[in-house]
Amino acid sequence: MSFNTAPRSATDLAAAIRRGEHSPVGAVDTALAHLDDHNDDLNAVVTRLDEEARERAAEAERAVQTGEALGPLHGVPIVIKDLFDFKAGVRNTIGSTPFSDFVPEETVPYVQRLEDAGAIVVGKGNTPEFGHKGTTDNQLFGPTSTPFDLDRNAGGSSGGPAAAVAAGLVPVAQGTDGGGSVRIPAAWSGIVGFKPTYGRVPQVTRPDAFMSHTPFIHSGSLARTVEDAAVLAEVMCGPHPRDPFSVPDDDPDFRGAVGRGVEGATIGYSPTFDCFPVDPRVRDVVDEAVAAFETAGATVERVDLGIEPSHAELTELWIREIGGLYHSALEGFKDDGMDLLADHAGEMSPEFVEMLEATADQTLIEAKRDDHVRSTVFDALQDAFETYDLLVTPTLAVPPVENAGPGEGETVGPTEVDGEPVDPLIGWCLTHPINMTGHPAASVPAGLTDDDLPVGMQLIGRRFADEDVLAGAGAIERVRPWSHHYEHAVGPDPA
Repeated sequence: MSFNTAPRSATDLAAAIRRGEHSPVGAVDTALAHLDDHNDDLNAVVTRLDEEARERAAEAERAVQTGEALGPLHGVPIVIKDLFDFKAGVRNTIGSTPFSDFVPEETVPYVQRLEDAGAIVVGKGNTPEFGHKGTTDNQLFGPTSTPFDLDRNAGGSSGGPAAAVAAGLVPVAQGTDGGGSVRIPAAWSGIVGFKPTYGRVPQVTRPDAFMSHTPFIHSGSLARTVEDAAVLAEVMCGPHPRDPFSVPDDDPDFRGAVGRGVEGATIGYSPTFDCFPVDPRVRDVVDEAVAAFETAGATVERVDLGIEPSHAELTELWIREIGGLYHSALEGFKDDGMDLLADHAGEMSPEFVEMLEATADQTLIEAKRDDHVRSTVFDALQDAFETYDLLVTPTLAVPPVENAGPGEGETVGPTEVDGEPVDPLIGWCLTHPINMTGHPAASVPAGLTDDDLPVGMQLIGRRFADEDVLAGAGAIERVRPWSHHYEHAVGPDPA
């Protein structure tokens, strides 16, 4: 087994391609070779696009040779998620057996923007069924492993894309985040996961154009460096006429924010996000990492955010919200002649079916009552941002958990953290409250436990102050660089 310590970043690779020092064909061939060598160990990519990727790489090379205008990701290999991240003509399973042969006819806007910027999709990354939990495992493909320990899970629901990046198979990947699904696998795979403020990356969903607001669904970036995460997000951002929540902001300077620094900023640190139990191994790593903000010139204060619901109440609220979203999707499938619960329940994960059944009879009044509770979380954060420029928490309460057996699809998180019961689907994730509020957030590597498992630190910014989050992440990267962590991660030998 080999280890990858120095893969080329996406921004460096794209710059080398623009200068004619590297070839898009060579970049794609290298990524496909890495997949040949390591994907069986990780189970990160479930659908490969070798032929199309090579064709696009040849076109990208001709564009360089003929002096055409080149996008910021020109020639860069990328993995996209296998959830609702459709690419026309490419199998998209949603991690679900009933969709094992589903091929969408349209490409979603953020994937189209990545391709328009020159990125070359080499494969689709594994995800839990419908993205319903914080681990990546399903009955169709099995679990995805973190490159730091092949017996442990990469996190979810963007686990396949995250593992591919962490192992150095591709420089960057795209993920979506409805309860932490970019930040969770970033934490367990030892990389950067960034989700912009809700509305900055368009979500064009049909037949329900309004589906993505409860909980807030974001598309985000997965990368080994903050700069790469910023460039990827910058490409995906911008208004879209078919998204009713899209904001008129088409010129973000995310990349420029990375080097800005945090001198004079005030950081509010909540070691438990007010109410979550946290494993001492995680707490110790994040306690040490947060001090890097002071080295970078900021002031760090421990803060009580005033969040009133318990972690169990917040988790139950999130499950009801995501359940409602799934039922909206199911109604759309019924319009196309597929009744998942009536005709395919036996083909799906029992825990997912249980979630669907438990949320099937929610009333509108109950949903609006949940919005009242959700509003208290939003107000608590807004109150905190009157004092603090950034809020910091652990990303997750525990290090990566062990995978269930192959083909079972049953990997979940812990049922107990530090002696306190938690919901195994997502109750150990300090991420889903931010999908109730829509704030920008990132997970950055905080360090490794004593047994070399990655721990993430979550940075939360004011709404539409995405650049503040990236500035904070960039400052942490400079003070506490993490590139040496990949010495412990399975992947290709450095070039």
